[in-house]
Amino acid sequence: MFSRWSWVACGFYLVLNICYPDASGGLVQSCGHIIPESPVLALGSNFTALCILNESCLDFGNIYASQIIWKVKNRVIPKEQYREINRTVSSVTFNDTSSLATPLTCNILADGHIEQNIYGITVTVGLAPEKPKNLSCIVHQMSEFTYVMTCTWNPGRHTFLDTQFRLRYRWPEEVFPDCIPKDVNNSCTITDTQFFVNTEIWVEATNALGKAESDPLVVDPVDIVKPLSPQNVSVSSGVLPTVLKLSWENWISDAVMTLKFNIRYRIVGDTNWMEVPSEDTASPRTSFSVQGLRPYTEYVFSIRCMKEDGMGYWSDWSEEKTGITTEDQPSKGPPIWRIIDKSRSPACWTVHLIWKALKPFEANGVILQYEVTVRDKSSLSAPVKKYNVTSTNHTLQLPEGTYEVTLIARNSVGASPPSVLLIPASNSKAPVKNLRTLPKHDKLWVGWTAPNGYVLKYVIEWCLVSSSSDCVIEWQIALGDVQGVELKGIKPFKCYLITVYPLYADGQGSGQSVKAYLKQDRPSKGPTVQTKKVGKAEAVLTWNHLTVEEQNGFIRNYTILYKTIDGNETVVTVDPSKTEYTLSSLTSDTLYTVRMMASTDNGSRTGPDFTFTTQKFGKGEIEAIVVPVCLAFLLIVLLGVLFCFNKRDLIKKHIWPIVPDPSKSNIAQWSPQVPAKHNFNSKDQMYPEGSFTDVSVVEIEADDKKSFSEQDLKPFDLLKKEKTTSEGHSSGIGGSSCMSSPRQSVSDSDEGETTQNTSSTVQYSTVVLNGYRDQTPVQVFSRSESTQPLLDSEERPEDHAGGADSPAQRQQYFRQNGGQDEINTDRPCFERTKQITHANEGDLVGFVQLQISGQSSQPLGLGMEKNAQEAALSNVLQTCTEGQTVRPETVEENPLSVDEMPKSYLPQTVRQGGYMPQ
Repeated sequence: MFSRWSWVACGFYLVLNICYPDASGGLVQSCGHIIPESPVLALGSNFTALCILNESCLDFGNIYASQIIWKVKNRVIPKEQYREINRTVSSVTFNDTSSLATPLTCNILADGHIEQNIYGITVTVGLAPEKPKNLSCIVHQMSEFTYVMTCTWNPGRHTFLDTQFRLRYRWPEEVFPDCIPKDVNNSCTITDTQFFVNTEIWVEATNALGKAESDPLVVDPVDIVKPLSPQNVSVSSGVLPTVLKLSWENWISDAVMTLKFNIRYRIVGDTNWMEVPSEDTASPRTSFSVQGLRPYTEYVFSIRCMKEDGMGYWSDWSEEKTGITTEDQPSKGPPIWRIIDKSRSPACWTVHLIWKALKPFEANGVILQYEVTVRDKSSLSAPVKKYNVTSTNHTLQLPEGTYEVTLIARNSVGASPPSVLLIPASNSKAPVKNLRTLPKHDKLWVGWTAPNGYVLKYVIEWCLVSSSSDCVIEWQIALGDVQGVELKGIKPFKCYLITVYPLYADGQGSGQSVKAYLKQDRPSKGPTVQTKKVGKAEAVLTWNHLTVEEQNGFIRNYTILYKTIDGNETVVTVDPSKTEYTLSSLTSDTLYTVRMMASTDNGSRTGPDFTFTTQKFGKGEIEAIVVPVCLAFLLIVLLGVLFCFNKRDLIKKHIWPIVPDPSKSNIAQWSPQVPAKHNFNSKDQMYPEGSFTDVSVVEIEADDKKSFSEQDLKPFDLLKKEKTTSEGHSSGIGGSSCMSSPRQSVSDSDEGETTQNTSSTVQYSTVVLNGYRDQTPVQVFSRSESTQPLLDSEERPEDHAGGADSPAQRQQYFRQNGGQDEINTDRPCFERTKQITHANEGDLVGFVQLQISGQSSQPLGLGMEKNAQEAALSNVLQTCTEGQTVRPETVEENPLSVDEMPKSYLPQTVRQGGYMPQ
């Protein structure tokens, strides 16, 4: 065994032998080689390679064939494909070369540690060439005398090898140089071509795996010529309006070969070519007249040629040339129709005659004018009216009737046949049946069923329906044996109104109309819904139809979708003809959201949301509550009025008591001469029921109460109590005190309470100052039932005639400015007293006798007569004593002068039933 350094040296030696065989004199050969060297293999065949080691490497490195490793493109080949022939030779076998790649290398593994490459080869895999097929040749005319022959073939499959093709040709006795293709492998061009000699032509293909030849082609080059197209082509008009003459020049002389021609032509703007029959141009020529053309029509012409016997190839088409035929008279009359406007008056028609311009092949020239003739068939004596028009419409004002209109188109050559239109007084003939439409190939087909009678032709009208502009009518005419036409120029998503009229020999049928769409789409917008009326459990919704521009198709239905805020959505389908719908079974006082959707055949579109709130009360519910309440109220008011009317006296007594007019009072005239006599023998009869006793009045100071004892004031306290109990029983007094000022009443409290407005009855008093039978005059108060104050302006002039006593006497009537002690009307007649003589009830056995002086009848300025005073007093006493017993109280006091009278009011005490008027 070699040591480690021995193996390193051996490996270095191998590298030098493999990579640098000429490095030294002893290292000129490698350790081995592979056979075959760089083979070319057929794809899919078997292949075996041998790696042979040199003897020198065996002696130096102790290397054997068993240590060889085969690789394909650095990929180790499985050892199953190896075979060790001897100690120096190892082989590898491939059953299918399809997977074989390059390079193939032989490697050695020395002592199992170092792998070294011994040798490598390049393996080429491919296919042998196939036999070339479909060999053909064509001779191209390059100029008048120059011809080249180009041959083409099918080279067959790809060989994956470098394959060389050669075009070989020869005459029977002469062989020409091979034609080698350049940059291609399927064609080659021979520049030297000889006519009138048969030439054998074939193709040869060669590569490393073999050689193949095509079948030979034997041909005379003159029979495979493709000549140049005719030159200098021109077109000229002929004598007739349907003929054009073509002229041209040929590149090949008749001595070389004779030619035949092919002529094609078309109308300018058309894409379809027409050809002259081949038999008409099968002979040699340089011109030809094309017939059967349309008058006054521009045509495009082109020509080509080939060998007359049909051998060879057609030339390319010549340059296109145009020509126009001459004019001729129009071949037919213009289609005519009418639109009758009867809006002004049914008896007077506005007839709009419209016709279509003739097509160029029908006009046969430039139309200069149209001649319109109108004949009234209702009256044979009516003159014929003629009009010359240059446009395609004309308007007539005609009375109602039957008319025949004739239209003629005229050009520079002549006039067209007449077009006749019958305008009947009425469309009484049978109309078409089963009018229908159907989209077909981006066109709208209109079909109908013919009526029973014979129809000359049909007029089909159509117009674009618009909500913003008038319908512009378009029309066309179909023959009487047609039951359907295709309308051109129809736009999608637009609505068209189509009408079909049958025209008879003696009249016209009424038109049948239908609306149609070429294509439909969903609406551009949804309907906007609103409420017309909202109730408690129902709501009336209203909306407007979508405009025809917004519909984009036929509206099949409307869908109403409504819901509450937190409820489920309810869907209702509505007929498309309606614009109003009532939602029922709604919840009262509830907010609803509603929206509306319009649907066509191709989709739907929803409008904006709308909200409304149902009412809390239904129709008539409020009236059902309010009306009974109002009726009840009116009934109560009516009953109250009736009650008040029946009790008017009682109500008037309590609310509006009778107030005597003070100016008409006769109390001042009351002055009895003799007081009434009473029996004072017994106390029991001191105050008999219904009698009136003598009363004396004691004047006291209203501001001094201290000088009286409690016993002296008892009568006054009793007076206050009786006043309280007697309220409501005194006739004509109501509940007021017996005395008050015209604007204020005296309070019954000793503390001087605030005054109250005396809106109730106000009592008045008459003061009598004359002494009775020379007695000192006392102050006497007499009540009146009047509720009006005595005004200063009502006093008589005699009130001021009392001399120096008048001011003091006026103060004793009323103290109008007596302070707060005199303000309250609820207070009794007496507020403050100074002195009362000691007396008890037992002392009140006498009556105070009143004496009214007859000589001085105006002590208070009243100026009344004595007898009048007596009468007034008697009336007052009688009135007061009719329903109650009055018990007078006598109080003795020294008489005071008029000037010294206290400025307070002290009426007499009445024991039974209130105050006694004086």
